Amino acid sequence: MSICPVCNGLRDVSLICSNCVEPMLESGRLMDYYDDYSPYMEIDLMKLEDGYPDTYAGHKCPHLYRCPRCQQDDVIFIKE
Repeated sequence: MSICPVCNGLRDVSLICSNCVEPMLESGRLMDYYDDYSPYMEIDLMKLEDGYPDTYAGHKCPHLYRCPRCQQDDVIFIKE
């Protein structure tokens, strides 16, 4: 079983907004925003349904990063 270092607080990933050059904020796993129950679903099951073809097989965890200044969103894949 793989674990995401960002989800488990083992590592921080700092990103700069490509639009306004402000630091972006990590906003959690992308799949947690799908519906009211998705944060409680099995992570590997959600990876099979997230629309990205290699998140499950490639052991990647999609995280949402948001710029507090211009509200730009980026999805970053964290290697588990």
